[in-house]
Amino acid sequence: MHCLRDEGDLIPRPRGSLPKVCAALLATIAAGVFLLMSPGRLINLLALATLIVTLGPLLHGLCLLAEEVLHHLNTRYQGRSLVSHVLPACGLGVKSLVAAAMAALLLYLTRHSYLHKAQSWELIVVVPVVYTLFISLGVLGPSEVEVSSICEERKMNVAHGLAWSFYLGYLQLVLPSLGKSIDSFRASHHNSFWGQSSQKLLILIPLNTNISHKLEDEDNYIQFYDSLPNSELDRAGVQGRVYKHSVYRVQDENGKAHDCAVEYATPLLTLYRMSQDRRAGFGEPERRQQVLLFYRTLQDILEQSQECRNRYRLILLKDENQDDPHFLSKTILKHLEQQNKEEFCVNPAPQQETKNPVQMGDWHNPDPISTEPTLMISLERPQPLRGPVEDTDIHYRAT
Repeated sequence: MHCLRDEGDLIPRPRGSLPKVCAALLATIAAGVFLLMSPGRLINLLALATLIVTLGPLLHGLCLLAEEVLHHLNTRYQGRSLVSHVLPACGLGVKSLVAAAMAALLLYLTRHSYLHKAQSWELIVVVPVVYTLFISLGVLGPSEVEVSSICEERKMNVAHGLAWSFYLGYLQLVLPSLGKSIDSFRASHHNSFWGQSSQKLLILIPLNTNISHKLEDEDNYIQFYDSLPNSELDRAGVQGRVYKHSVYRVQDENGKAHDCAVEYATPLLTLYRMSQDRRAGFGEPERRQQVLLFYRTLQDILEQSQECRNRYRLILLKDENQDDPHFLSKTILKHLEQQNKEEFCVNPAPQQETKNPVQMGDWHNPDPISTEPTLMISLERPQPLRGPVEDTDIHYRAT
């Protein structure tokens, strides 16, 4: 888990199927009411309603088809089949056509139960025409929620593209070798305050996309210390492209220093600049929503990446504590502390295994015999080891 517990209330979850459940419940209630009021006409009413509802989108699809065939068939579809590509793109898919055909067949079979035949046929003609007119004028159409849901399901948001670009173009290349870079850095910097378990890259994701090029400009408890060894890769025609990470020294309130590799997620600069450019049509509310989607998408991608696992930590920076001059350093230290606790729980300290052997004999100059009980005492079942331990102790006394 690479986020704090309270971030679950902030990150938007994927939309569920509650609208479908509500629609099915409404349809069931309506069918029950009509079944009680006029049980003989229920099938006829369902067929009439289905035909009217399906004819509207089909008629609008024909209007869209005229535009696509006359002006965009070559440029947008590159000569692809009219039936398999263009018709479904205009809403004239198999499901819609089959639903309309079945509704028309049921309506024909139940024609004897009509009360007002002329009025029914008028509705079949008028309602689809009015629907087509309204949806073409923008009166009817998908709501913002529907558009957002479609974009999220089909990965069409700006945030999805930025998250995948950040992963494929950067994190997937540098994170697999991060551990070796940190080990090399610690070996060459003996005065470093790098924790034993801090083998991860801290990636800062501020909600307001307010990114400083130097962290010390935001918090004087953070100072640039050095850089990790460079990684060079041949990419897109560039020979020996250099990738590097900066190491910052973060001080707590007691003056204790902590070294770590930390940086901002650079795609957020793109989101910020898009919100400042009118041509992008990207306001502040949309930017904030895209930042949250970027965080969620990047987290999902990295959690499923084998080569990046346990080599990163995403830190979402909220807006409510921006007045604190040391908000950034406190947040980084909080995540470092949580990271150390997680590592401690996964990898318990091995000192307890060697506690008893140290008390036997001279541990400064152990002989080959004295090393064997150490391995035996580390087993979880100590009862069978009492005999060998006592024999070893007798051996030491005899010497």
